[in-house]
Amino acid sequence: MPASDDPSGTNLDETDAAVSPVAAPADDFYSGAVERIRGFMVVLAVTLAAAACWRFGRWSALGFTLGCTIAYINFHWLKRGVSGLADRVTNAGKPQPASGIVARFLLRYVLLGAAAYVILTSFPASLRGLFVGLCLPVGAIACEAVYELYVAVFRGAQQDPPNPKGSGIS
Repeated sequence: MPASDDPSGTNLDETDAAVSPVAAPADDFYSGAVERIRGFMVVLAVTLAAAACWRFGRWSALGFTLGCTIAYINFHWLKRGVSGLADRVTNAGKPQPASGIVARFLLRYVLLGAAAYVILTSFPASLRGLFVGLCLPVGAIACEAVYELYVAVFRGAQQDPPNPKGSGIS
């Protein structure tokens, strides 16, 4: 749709030009949040698994590692499901069938329940570690929030945020 055909009467080209020079660096920074969260998840999983092994023993560390693995896969599938749903709603990109989106959404919970059952029956001592490992995305999102706060406060909200691809946490 040409800018002059906009029903609101505003010229979209002028609006985009006025916003894009300031918003582009911030958009680039925030669009890298998912990749930084993934990086935080990996760092937290490795660090906390080593700490769990040292403090609680190998079975709890095994449960924690399995919980982290399930949480990471669940996070990845959730991102893909949300992206697929957004593409389907906006008709942008490669449309995915709705049945596939719903099936993957439900499969996540089936796999989570199956893993919890196997761990409960095989290694009951590692069940607490599994449940703590499933909370890995919460810790990673908290790390991302602290990082974004650091960038906003110490580097200035109006300055260009750092390039997420060059931050080393991707």
